[in-house]
Amino acid sequence: MEPDTTKPKFWVRLLAWVKRHKWPIIIIGGALTLAIGTFAYLILSPAPAAAPVVVKHTIEPPKPAVKYYSPLTGVEVASEAATKAPVTAIMIENSPDARPQSGLKNSGVVFEAIAEGGITRFLVLYQQEKPKLIGPVRSVRMYYVDWLAAFNASVAHVGGSAAALVEVRNGKYRDIDQFFNSGSYWRATDRYAPHNVYTSFERLDALNAKKGYTESNFTGFTRIDGAPSKEPDATKINITISSFLYNSSYIYDAQTNTYARSEGGAPHMDREDGQITPSVVIAMHVNETTVLEDGYRQQINAIGSGDATIFQNGTATNVTWHKASRTDQITFTDAVGKDVPLVRGQTWIAAVPNGSGAVSWQ
Repeated sequence: MEPDTTKPKFWVRLLAWVKRHKWPIIIIGGALTLAIGTFAYLILSPAPAAAPVVVKHTIEPPKPAVKYYSPLTGVEVASEAATKAPVTAIMIENSPDARPQSGLKNSGVVFEAIAEGGITRFLVLYQQEKPKLIGPVRSVRMYYVDWLAAFNASVAHVGGSAAALVEVRNGKYRDIDQFFNSGSYWRATDRYAPHNVYTSFERLDALNAKKGYTESNFTGFTRIDGAPSKEPDATKINITISSFLYNSSYIYDAQTNTYARSEGGAPHMDREDGQITPSVVIAMHVNETTVLEDGYRQQINAIGSGDATIFQNGTATNVTWHKASRTDQITFTDAVGKDVPLVRGQTWIAAVPNGSGAVSWQ
């Protein structure tokens, strides 16, 4: 049988169909090609890198170093613990037979007042200061107790007036009297009694620690940095307390911003450390009377108020001193009642009797 030639072959028919439908085929093919290409791109292409994370750092300015200051002298100390170091008050004699004394130059605050018969005596307070030798140590009076009470201090002395001993032995004070602690004191052989009792901070520190007197918490004087005045008005000071042997004078030294102390017409020397040179000198006018206790005694009204002059930075400032009670600290205020800060360093306070004493400067 011969083939049927009337029907077109398959490929001819297919080609004819394609020609009739070429645009739909082109469109569909393009769409499929695009879809396949997009799919391949998404599958085969690497993932895009993550956007970098920006970390913002806040740079804070460095904090200033913390500074600590002795509440006794206002001088910078090494740590907060040092600001609470125990304060020790020591009664030091000032009769001519006691001179030159030991431990006066290297001290914090000194109160000078008449003890008896015009003879002055020193109440000397120490905190960071630790001289190896202190003396001669003598007896205490009531007004010295009034001054030391505000410093939460131990008090080193050899007996005292009747009223002072009743007060310091009432259980409210850190009494380290030589009478009951003889091992912490000794008598020197190069001076005669009663001008020869000495002590040291090696012994007093051990005694204070034994008794639990390891901290002193108190409010000291307001303090400020010192600087020599460009217009000094008090470079020579004279303080009359009683008589020539006990009257003092000071010469201001702008280089060191201190006052070189003289007494009885000669430089006042510490036997071990040289001439005494406080940063601040205060002449504090006080009422003084004679009272009968265990004999006739001087009495100073240490509680109350009165006139005073502060010498510092080569200048003189007239102020008023105030002490509200035995345990309150002395303050110094100007004419409008504003507190007057004291220059950092050793402070020497002279109790000048009203009427018989005098203060002058130039």
